Amino acid sequence: MTLLQALFLFLAAVTLGAAIMVVTSPRLVHAALWLVLTLAGIAVVFVLLEANFLAAVQVAIYIGAIAILIIFAVMLTRRVMTDSGPQVNRNWWMAALVALLLFVGLLGLLLQAPQLGQATLQPLTNADAQLEDLGLALVDVDRYVLPFEVASVLLLAALIGAIITARPPDPKEVGE
Repeated sequence: MTLLQALFLFLAAVTLGAAIMVVTSPRLVHAALWLVLTLAGIAVVFVLLEANFLAAVQVAIYIGAIAILIIFAVMLTRRVMTDSGPQVNRNWWMAALVALLLFVGLLGLLLQAPQLGQATLQPLTNADAQLEDLGLALVDVDRYVLPFEVASVLLLAALIGAIITARPPDPKEVGE
């Protein structure tokens, strides 16, 4: 086993552990921080795969957006931070069954994969040209500039809506 493979396995274990903590953490802020660690682990996997653009996008968009998510989560739930009882409903067994079936399916796929060290990675051809084409497509009027701008307006609307929702009620409006 090479050092790169050992690093990948360690990173995969840390990322998987952090992902499990995301869904099992009882506090919203802690779950968001575990999510940041999970997304950082995925970014490092992209670096190991030599997909530097995807790693940069992962850090800039997902991890950067998670920091904003933490702020919104605290703003929107500061009144309901008390424990509301158990978070398990009567259908927990169905979720456990689906998770078990997914695990068995992934294990079956993993067993069909070639052994570690036998597979050789093929370098990407024209990776820089493909990245340049993507950059040009995002600003070209005939390609993706409209969906890109619509997504930014949608995110702005969500930001304004979250601020309005989190704002405390005006004492003048409550008294009327």
